Amino acid sequence: MQRKGMVIGLNAEKIAEYKRLHAAVWPDVLSMISACNIRNYSIFLKEPENLLFSFFEYHGHDFDADMAKMAADPKTQEWWSVCMPCQAPLATRQEGEWWAEMEEVFYHA
Repeated sequence: MQRKGMVIGLNAEKIAEYKRLHAAVWPDVLSMISACNIRNYSIFLKEPENLLFSFFEYHGHDFDADMAKMAADPKTQEWWSVCMPCQAPLATRQEGEWWAEMEEVFYHA
């Protein structure tokens, strides 16, 4: 199992919309998340900085393949097309990232 943390900005004028969307995530999107071996997925919002922090556990064996599977799913693509205009990716993210991956520097079980 791998723990993953990621961060992205949230446009201030889109906070209410983003919360509304995530209060009722589409069932097909949730099913795809599970099918791609993601568990314990949470997104946190820090205001007034308007940063979203996501955390999840990856329980699969090929993260890149599972993420490609998710990205190829038409319903997930539709979901992203609704959510992405709310988000403001960090200028410091790595090439190819939307959400910026974070380094885990501490863990206690």
